[in-house]
Amino acid sequence: MTHITPQSRLFTHTEERTDMGKTGGRGDFEWVYNDQPHTSRRKEILAKYPEIKSLMGPDPQLKWVVSGMVLTQLLACYLVRDLSWKWIFFWAYAFGGCINHSLTLAIHDISHNVAFGNKLAKWNRWFAMWANLPIGVPYSASFKKYHIDHHRYLGGDKLDVDIPTDFEGWFFCTPARKVLWLFLQPFFYALRPLVVNPKPVCTLEVQNAVVQLTVDLIIFYLWGLKPIVYLIAGSVLCMGLHPISGHFIAEHYMFLKGHETYSYYGPLNLITFNVGYHMEHHDFPSIPGSKLPQVKQIAAEYYDTLPQHTSWTRVLWDFVFDDSIGPYARIKREYKLSKQG
Repeated sequence: MTHITPQSRLFTHTEERTDMGKTGGRGDFEWVYNDQPHTSRRKEILAKYPEIKSLMGPDPQLKWVVSGMVLTQLLACYLVRDLSWKWIFFWAYAFGGCINHSLTLAIHDISHNVAFGNKLAKWNRWFAMWANLPIGVPYSASFKKYHIDHHRYLGGDKLDVDIPTDFEGWFFCTPARKVLWLFLQPFFYALRPLVVNPKPVCTLEVQNAVVQLTVDLIIFYLWGLKPIVYLIAGSVLCMGLHPISGHFIAEHYMFLKGHETYSYYGPLNLITFNVGYHMEHHDFPSIPGSKLPQVKQIAAEYYDTLPQHTSWTRVLWDFVFDDSIGPYARIKREYKLSKQG
């Protein structure tokens, strides 16, 4: 696994990787009985580097960057209205979907209130709906509702809906099936919460749906069906089998035994709001993505020695062809009475 660095840790974990790679791959998740590492590391880093607290708070540039992306996609809707269908899908995959995937990661950042700050939480929720518009389907309010649990109960059985179901782990266990799973990933992300941890529909989700449907209908009225297909197809295709989607796998799938979060410091961070700085993000979720490189710079000794990915494309390749990695390659833990927390 040359894309996991540093090399010294590769050697340390060779035996563990051999255990994971038995014929037939994994048969269950990796169950652990300790707490997630981010809580203790956060306390330790803040004690040593209290200046990191100054990085917390809103990113004043985020609203302008996101608005530019939304307006670019609305302009694209006008430009593609008369294209042939093959070009609709080409531009959806090659261009529009990349922007839409990036917008889902902007929504991820906004869910932590880093657009306008905690004191203006509602502004963040409405701004997320604005960022949601090019995606074509309502997403932002539901994401916020479940993403809190992903941080609070990382790896939590029946709580963290980022973890695949037992069916996914059991069925998608061969290279061909794993490719299919990657292609269908947007649908699993949308439907898995309804199976694993269903929650009542909230007012914000209704508002999100009404706003999204209204804008979709306006676009359809003005320019026809093709722009709608361009937006939704781009979202589905680029959240599925696409290089940017490597971050879904890279973030928490257990490439090295005992490690459940990994960072990636490569160039794709430039178009994904630094979501690759994922260890830093889970350590400090209230710090905007734009400032996470400063966290790594300040507390370098805490992150430089941890395994990291250097290529999201390589992550996807290894996920498909390495028997030891698949939907089951996730760390899970029980959180007792956590639903009351």
